[in-house]
Parts: sequence; C-alpha cells; structure tokens
Amino acid sequence: MSTVARLVTSVEVDAAERPGGFAVSLLHEAELVDGRRVVLLDDRGWASSGGWDTTSATEVRRTARAVVGPDEPRDGFSHEQEEAAHWAYLREIARRQGVPVEAAELERAPHEVLLSHRVRSLLDPDPADSG
Repeated sequence: MSTVARLVTSVEVDAAERPGGFAVSLLHEAELVDGRRVVLLDDRGWASSGGWDTTSATEVRRTARAVVGPDEPRDGFSHEQEEAAHWAYLREIARRQGVPVEAAELERAPHEVLLSHRVRSLLDPDPADSG
C-alpha cells in the first residue's frame, strides 16, 4: 500500500522582498494517505526582477515545480542519473522521518503547488488559472 498520497509545494512571499521585483520561498512536502505531511525540502525559492503584476499563477506554479527538482544534470551525469539521485535523496529524507517510501513512489506521486493567500493577492489575475 502506498504511504504517499501526493507531493505538495507551498509558495509564500519571502521576507526579503526585492525593490521592483519579488522573492518567494517554497516548502516541499509529502502528504501521506493519513493526511500528515512530511517536510522534504524547506530551503528552496527564487527571486525575480519582474514585478508581481507581470507574473501569473501558472508561471509561479511551473517555476515552483522546477525549483524543487529534479535539477538539470550536473557535468558528467545524464538526466536519468540526476533524476534518480533526486528521488533517492527525497526518499532518504522521508525515511529519516519514519516514512518508509520508495523513490519510485515519490516520483509517481501527483504534485500540487499551493499559492498562499498573500501570493495570490499580489499576482496579476490569470483567467486561465482556476486555483
């Protein structure tokens, strides 16, 4: 039986706001079938020199998924090797927190990106975005 229901990346405005631009921080978690969440990554985010009014929710979600990985391959590594290393790394983080999960289970899990109320209020309205 699967222990991970989905991956959830929460996007919040970073306290280090940039003049003329913005910064966000990410919290990447595994949501378990019992509803508990286990933190996988809490050290990710990005900054933009563009303003909130030129950014859509769709762009923020797409960027958040890219930032939490897998990364582009390092020199000498293939995409497949980099992806395998990423999922193995997240598996070990989950296991250290008492969640016995396989890397393949994490890789297959649906991934939802949740924008905080503050992020949604700052974004340019995106008619194509329903959530």
